[in-house]
Amino acid sequence: MSTTEHTEHTLPRAEEPATARVARVVAGRRARHRRHAVATVALGVVVLVLFAVALMVGNTFYPLDEVIRVILGETVPGASFTVGDLRLPRAVLAILTGLGFGMAGVCFQTMLRNPLASPDIIGISHGAGAAAVFGIIVLSLNGPLVSLLALAGALVTALAIYLLSIKGGFAGTRLILIGIGVAAMLQSVISYLLSRAANWDIQTAMQWLTGSLNNASWERVLPMAIAAAVVMPLMLSQGRALGALQLGDDSASGLGVRVGATRVLLILGAVTLLAFATAATGPIAFVAFMAGPIAARLTGPGASLLLPSGLVGAVLVLGGDLIAQFALGTRYPVGVVTGVVGAPYLIYLLIRTNRSGGSL
Repeated sequence: MSTTEHTEHTLPRAEEPATARVARVVAGRRARHRRHAVATVALGVVVLVLFAVALMVGNTFYPLDEVIRVILGETVPGASFTVGDLRLPRAVLAILTGLGFGMAGVCFQTMLRNPLASPDIIGISHGAGAAAVFGIIVLSLNGPLVSLLALAGALVTALAIYLLSIKGGFAGTRLILIGIGVAAMLQSVISYLLSRAANWDIQTAMQWLTGSLNNASWERVLPMAIAAAVVMPLMLSQGRALGALQLGDDSASGLGVRVGATRVLLILGAVTLLAFATAATGPIAFVAFMAGPIAARLTGPGASLLLPSGLVGAVLVLGGDLIAQFALGTRYPVGVVTGVVGAPYLIYLLIRTNRSGGSL
């Protein structure tokens, strides 16, 4: 018998299956990372295409070369005002708020291990809405002051829900239930305020509550851009820790995650993004709720959903705004379109969650 044949004959039988299993695990991990990367890049391309379309299409069509010249700072007759002062801030605000809503929504959904744990559902958006309606109807405020009040309302509501939910230890189910209760209370406050308001105030309040990009301007873009530049990189750096929190506190702690500090940091980041986005456009319905589950189905398991969910949110807001402006015969706020899409998706997710146990 040759040396090679002797080696093959004496090699333990269990070693070959073990090696094959390791190879399959490595191959599966590479495939998941490749799928995640491809899906993320594809979403980025879709956002860029929708951004270009939003700048070109309107009452007057401007070709892409003129749009690029305007963005680069050249003066193009007609296009400089229409694209530079009207369409560009609207499209930029749509992307920034979509990113903010999407990342904030998936942060709560992942951390609480429930796709229903969206800011739309657990009351934070309602806090911003109630504060804004109070400012419009009771205090007769408008413009940036309403946005500031909405920002404060979202932050205070989030803090109240968190403090109520940590008694006896943090529990995601308790936070969701408390948030749903707070949302119902705040919705009653909004309804009461609207019932006592003058007609012109009702119109202003309802336009704000629906979620709209109609008042987009560089003044509204700037605060959102600053919040995004500060908070989004911080949240993306915590993507791995967020995934560990989905496994439970004990498992996350065993993986080296500082559970308490990480949770507080992620909640603060998510609430800040949500609050600034809501203050800029109003609570655009269901974007925070839909972005995470859609991103999860596109990218598959095994990697952070923060960036893909943000990109899905940007696609929803940009695409919804284009549909609301040009596809329905009459121009509507973007929140009308996202609401029409999001309501049946909520029903679908409720059914699916009841069957599968509630993970993204």
